[in-house]
Amino acid sequence: MKILVTGGAGFIGSHLCEYLLNQGEEVICLDNYFTGQKKNIFNLLDNKRFEVIRHDLTVPIFVEVDQIYNLACPASPIHYQRRPIKTIKLSTLGMINVLGMARRCGARILQASTSEVYGDPKEHPQKESYWGNVNPIGPRSCYDEGKRVAESLMFAYRKENNVDIKIARIFNTYGPRMAFNDGRVVSNFILQALKGKNITIYGKGTQTRSFCHISDTILGLVKMMAVPDLIGPVNLGNPKEMTILDLAKKIIKLSHSKSKIVFKPLPEDDPERRNPDISLAKKKLDWEPKVTIEAGLEDTIKWFKRELS
Repeated sequence: MKILVTGGAGFIGSHLCEYLLNQGEEVICLDNYFTGQKKNIFNLLDNKRFEVIRHDLTVPIFVEVDQIYNLACPASPIHYQRRPIKTIKLSTLGMINVLGMARRCGARILQASTSEVYGDPKEHPQKESYWGNVNPIGPRSCYDEGKRVAESLMFAYRKENNVDIKIARIFNTYGPRMAFNDGRVVSNFILQALKGKNITIYGKGTQTRSFCHISDTILGLVKMMAVPDLIGPVNLGNPKEMTILDLAKKIIKLSHSKSKIVFKPLPEDDPERRNPDISLAKKKLDWEPKVTIEAGLEDTIKWFKRELS
């Protein structure tokens, strides 16, 4: 098949491109390099079934493909809060453009949505039926509400134009190729630990997250795309919840660091708890994370060490 991966030079996108090529597919990677990096796809450029297009998805583009994975959106608070209008445009104009392409081609399209649609959840763990608790005018709203609108657009195009849609709600994902400057907790902690700097925790560290290794997330996305009768949304994440403080201690131990932990004020609208109910993914996709947090962090720490050296 010919498959388009928007945001294909990003952290998740580059791993997805690599996986699909290894499965024998023909892959078109589209990215404007706002947060994606060329180095993430350098190892793929010699593959004759791989094509790269530098393009901003807020501008219409015409390609003929069988499937579309739409991952084009900055996903870290540092990036999307720096360019909130750009972020909203990608989830609205960009979504309309890619859905229009899917309609013209008759392509199946998978939208990489996010656990952020649940906001600071009042339901725990979060099921797909939960409507969320999102501040529509807060500092995170450009991303949170943008993704919620993107999901709404997906269903609107399905209803009016019979577009073949799928929605995956991705929870915290980590692994090799995370950007150094993305401000995410795993990359922040690992870099601070490897450099011997203080590890900065915002709040008391009692807030929880669920960390899923990139290899598990990719397999979940591919399985979701392959199942014909499952529209979603479907949670893809690790149901093993842990506190941010425990994560910091684990990274210090695995990296053999002498870093100390320091605490700073919690940012506005930072979710207190985040943990997916993955019953639907287990039942419909036969999917659940396999990589333990220890093995995943060791893999990620090794990659960061190589990059730093």
